[in-house]
Amino acid sequence: MEDAVRLYRQECRIERLFDRLKNRLNIAPMYVTEPDQVKGLNHLLTLGVRTLTRIEFVVRRSLEREKKAFPGLHPENIRKTTNRPTSERLLKAFEGITLTIIHLKDHIIRHLTPLSELQKEILNRLGLDDVLYQNLEIHHY
Repeated sequence: MEDAVRLYRQECRIERLFDRLKNRLNIAPMYVTEPDQVKGLNHLLTLGVRTLTRIEFVVRRSLEREKKAFPGLHPENIRKTTNRPTSERLLKAFEGITLTIIHLKDHIIRHLTPLSELQKEILNRLGLDDVLYQNLEIHHY
């Protein structure tokens, strides 16, 4: 009985994860009838949930280890800090990034929006080097 109660209480966490995908990420309702479509959609949603969960886990663990908090994730209050950022807030920090590609007759010009210090810090907390981002601008032919 104790196991059943514990599992029941954890159910809301699972529902919360799928709610994030359906509502916060504006995924419109999809009506599928073919078994392959249902299976594929299930795999896609599960991958999305795992990605969001992993981002939060890695960043929160990194902040916890160093006893730090992120400033700047709350545009409504830039002084507010958090040591438990959501994936949505972390990803929203990258809003406005653009890669411009201009094809000229004899060459290509590419420009990538520079990363802010907050964006660099997020990548660092995820264990990613900002060189990965900068390489998006480099194009080899």
